[in-house]
Amino acid sequence: MRIVKRIMDSMPTSDGAGVKLKRVIGRPGLDQIDPFLMLDEFYSDNPNDYIAGFPNHPHRGFETLTYMIEGKMRHEDNHGGNGLLETGGAQYMTAGRGVIHSEMPEQTDGLMRGLQLWINLPADKKMTEPRYQDLQSADLPVYEKDGARVKLVSGSIDGHTSPALSAHFEPLYLDVTMQKGQMTSFTPDDDMDGFIYVLDGKIKAGPKDSARQSVQAGKMAELQGDGDLTIESKADTSRFVIIMGKPIKEPIAKYGPFVMNTRQQIIEAVQDYEAGKF
Repeated sequence: MRIVKRIMDSMPTSDGAGVKLKRVIGRPGLDQIDPFLMLDEFYSDNPNDYIAGFPNHPHRGFETLTYMIEGKMRHEDNHGGNGLLETGGAQYMTAGRGVIHSEMPEQTDGLMRGLQLWINLPADKKMTEPRYQDLQSADLPVYEKDGARVKLVSGSIDGHTSPALSAHFEPLYLDVTMQKGQMTSFTPDDDMDGFIYVLDGKIKAGPKDSARQSVQAGKMAELQGDGDLTIESKADTSRFVIIMGKPIKEPIAKYGPFVMNTRQQIIEAVQDYEAGKF
C-alpha cells in the first residue's frame, strides 16, 4: 500500500509582481517530485498581497495547471488564449515551444486562493505547439466517496474522468473534503508518484492506523509505494489535494520559466525569447 515517505512544510515567498504565496515544490530541499516541477499556493484576503498579479512572462518546455479555489483570475497569452478563471475552475496551459502570458486578478477585494502546478514534459514533447484550455467549475466531475466530497480536477479514477487535456499524460488531481472521523481510500495507477497537500484541517495518511502519519494544513506529504492510499480526517473539516503522475525520468535543465533537458537548450530558449520567437 502507499505510505508517506516524508512530510515537508511549505515555504513563504513571493512571485510575479509581488504576489505572496507558499511554495510547496520547487524550493530548497524539494526541487521536484517527478514529473512535478513546482506547486504554489496563493491565499490571502488582503488585496495588497495579490492585486499586482503575474504580468506578461514567458514559459517553455512544460505545462501549468492552475486551480482556483476562491476568486477570479484573467489569463491572456500571445497565442490567442484568453479566459476568466473563477471559483472552482481550472486552467490547463501547454507552454510547449514557447508562450508569453499574464495572469491578473479580476477582483479588488476579498479572498483570493488557488494552486498552480508545473508539470514537466518529456523531451519529445517540449517543443510542441502551445495550447490553452479553460475549465469551469461545472466542467469538473464531483462525486461522494465514503462520505467525502471529491472533485476531479484532472485525470481518471473511480469511474470518473476530467476533461483536462495534457500534451503528454493527464496527472491525477483530486480536491477532497472530509469531516472528522471519516475515512476513505483511493487507488491510483501503480506507475504514478505524487503527494498530498493539506489545505485546511488535519489528516492521517497511510496503510493502517499504526502506520498512518499526521499531516496538517500547509504541509506536503510525499507518497511512496503502490496500491491503495487511505486517508482519515482528524479535524472537524479537512480539505486536501492528491496529485499524482507518471515520472518522466529524464535530465532536467531549469532557468527561471524555461525547463528543458540540457544547458544548451536553455541558452537557445533565452535566445529565442529575446529574438521574439515565442
